[in-house]
Amino acid sequence: MIRFYKKLFFFLFFLLSFSNVALTKENFFKEGKKLFEVKKYDDAKFLLERSIVYDPKHANSYLYLAKIYKKKDNQKKEKKNLETALLIDPINEEAILMLMEIEIKKTNYSEVKELSDRFTKVCKKLCKENEKILQDLKNLEPKNES
Repeated sequence: MIRFYKKLFFFLFFLLSFSNVALTKENFFKEGKKLFEVKKYDDAKFLLERSIVYDPKHANSYLYLAKIYKKKDNQKKEKKNLETALLIDPINEEAILMLMEIEIKKTNYSEVKELSDRFTKVCKKLCKENEKILQDLKNLEPKNES
């Protein structure tokens, strides 16, 4: 009987330990997002990176890291995190939209057009933003002055 209680104790101990790890990784993201919203970017970055340590496939952690790098004007790291978010979640419309904005700044018309086509297929919430991007693209395209 004592052996049964020992096994039960160890089972419950491991069960609680693993549930705490699951809660912890989600808390890192939630707390990081809250800190981002109050413009504490360095603290948010730290927590979002911790979130990725626990769950390397957490697309929204990469998305928010990209937003932080956008605020810090580090386009290279912003793009890298957006691409990672899209590898994990190919229909993340916010990541596609942010990547389109980067490519517009680079005047990479073909890439913007490709991303826009992709965005059109997946958009649910931010569809109107695509129209704005396409208008910006039209304004930037070189005019054929023949």
